[in-house]
Amino acid sequence: MLVGGGIRTDDLVVDTDRGAVRGVRRRGLRMWRGIPYAASTEGEGRFRAPAPRAGWGDVLDAAEFGPVAPQNRRGQFIGAHPRLPRSEDCLRVNVTAPDAAGGPLRPVMVFVHGGAYSVGSSDEYPRQGEGLVRRHGVVYVSLNYRLGALGWLDFRAYAGPRHPFEANVGLRDQVAALEWVRRNIAAFGGDPDRVTLFGESSGANSVTTLMAVPAAEGLFSRAIAQSSPANAVYLPEVAARWAAEYVGTLSRLVDDDDLESESGEDAAAMLLAASPRVLADATTRLAQRTPDESPGTISLAPVIDGEFLPERPLDAFRDGTAHRIPLLIGTNDREGSLFAGRIDILPTTKPRIRAIFANTRKKSRKAIKRQYPGLPERRPAADFAGDFTFWFPTVKVAERHSRYEPVWFYRFDAAPRMPRLLGLDATHGLELFALFEKFDTLTGAGLTLLGGRRLYRGVGRRMQAHWVSFAASGAPCEGWPRYDERMRRTLVFDAVDRVAVDPRREKRIAWQEFVPHV
Repeated sequence: MLVGGGIRTDDLVVDTDRGAVRGVRRRGLRMWRGIPYAASTEGEGRFRAPAPRAGWGDVLDAAEFGPVAPQNRRGQFIGAHPRLPRSEDCLRVNVTAPDAAGGPLRPVMVFVHGGAYSVGSSDEYPRQGEGLVRRHGVVYVSLNYRLGALGWLDFRAYAGPRHPFEANVGLRDQVAALEWVRRNIAAFGGDPDRVTLFGESSGANSVTTLMAVPAAEGLFSRAIAQSSPANAVYLPEVAARWAAEYVGTLSRLVDDDDLESESGEDAAAMLLAASPRVLADATTRLAQRTPDESPGTISLAPVIDGEFLPERPLDAFRDGTAHRIPLLIGTNDREGSLFAGRIDILPTTKPRIRAIFANTRKKSRKAIKRQYPGLPERRPAADFAGDFTFWFPTVKVAERHSRYEPVWFYRFDAAPRMPRLLGLDATHGLELFALFEKFDTLTGAGLTLLGGRRLYRGVGRRMQAHWVSFAASGAPCEGWPRYDERMRRTLVFDAVDRVAVDPRREKRIAWQEFVPHV
């Protein structure tokens, strides 16, 4: 929607490189929402790198969030709320700044949402980031990027002169958003030389992966990765197999029994013609099969395409070719306890665990089993899967990057009484409720129903202080020592925070032998 006039009457109208945008004041903050950072990906833009957005002729009304990426609301994961419009014209950023114009430029914190690369949006909690801005004076940016098959499958095998397809288009979206921040954030009071990129789960995997993307160099100066499945980046032959499976699934959904998966022209035409809803349905079907067909993997993920992403991020961290910037990284105490029922995508079942063990030596299998007594019973299986997916790859990122740049490592142990009674403890994603103070949501209220809100608020405030200090100066607050391979000092967030020296040492040594390729 365009607002006529374009008269700059106050500091809510800001000039960007594509045109002026008008924000709103809410609760003592200035907010601009739904600003396009790239062109729509509909039509010819589907499965292509994001293209520049044409400017708008007048002042763009930036009072409301833009459309969310197409996704399946009732799929493997709970997608965006049905009230939120979905569109392939979803490449939008949102900016929240203190209600005080002028003065020195402020640190910028850019958040990448999680959701297994298949669901989620920057509007899933509209007030997210407000506490960071109001309490600490940063400029907070969130973004939408393409999800599911539209962003995270590699269809280059079906490309042709009439329909060129590119890999890693969801990752390319994130780079385009960071380029927008680089060009424009000073107009909103943010310092383009102090941009911290942070995210959780697949958003954190985006962070650790972008640290190995040459095109992202210089676009952010610090990084925070919360529960990154950092090994979820795959070779092109693996990604090509998933793309072929997806094409077969899609052909059945659109009732095209004559389609041959090997026919690039026909497959490309189908991929371009299918509706976003059908594409999302096919995405869900592929994602549901993958944990059993390829245990320990997710089919929606970055691919090592040899160009945009030239190598495995873990190799880049090992060799020192990852971006030379400070890193704050960690996981939650029991990452895997959340994954059950329809979101059970981790190697938690006996057949999946057996498949992973099949690629290891007997001695290594015995060593790892000793760390999870009772495996494959439910609780030890959940802990095994969470450590396999999140904790141990995170350890490898931290130890490798610490050889070249400052790293701070954390573990989040704090959990209110309700998740402990449910057997979840400090599970995957729980730290977001503390960090972003999401107590007014239905889930947030439920987590603290039996008490613990004061504890959680205190933990969250301390996390905020560390996160913002890191964003402002490149180091967290005093009392959090740097991580190195000798001491492995880790800040444990709990009712009372503490620094632990090489926690889980025996587990770490067992995993070192168990997963030598990580």
